[in-house]
Amino acid sequence: MALCKHLNQIKFTSTDKHFCEDCVKTGDTWVHLRMCLECGHVGCCDSSKNKHATKHFHHTKHPLMRSVEPGEAWVWCYVDQLEPGELRPEGFVPVERGA
Repeated sequence: MALCKHLNQIKFTSTDKHFCEDCVKTGDTWVHLRMCLECGHVGCCDSSKNKHATKHFHHTKHPLMRSVEPGEAWVWCYVDQLEPGELRPEGFVPVERGA
């Protein structure tokens, strides 16, 4: 399986925002939150009506986002369409690929 080649673009690893920036502007609601690892933008997930995190990727081409839900640390690469690992307090931990 191919590995993500975008991990060097991580500039933001956490946020204190607990809201979708775009939904707040329009007075809408969201289901789960995702953060862009290149610019720190927080948007709603694809289960949300507006899918602002994915729209942010299409607009900016920033490839990596992470869940900012409590207890979740997974990272998603939109370009490679894979989960390369997790951003934990101790740093990035790659997903172990099976033998």
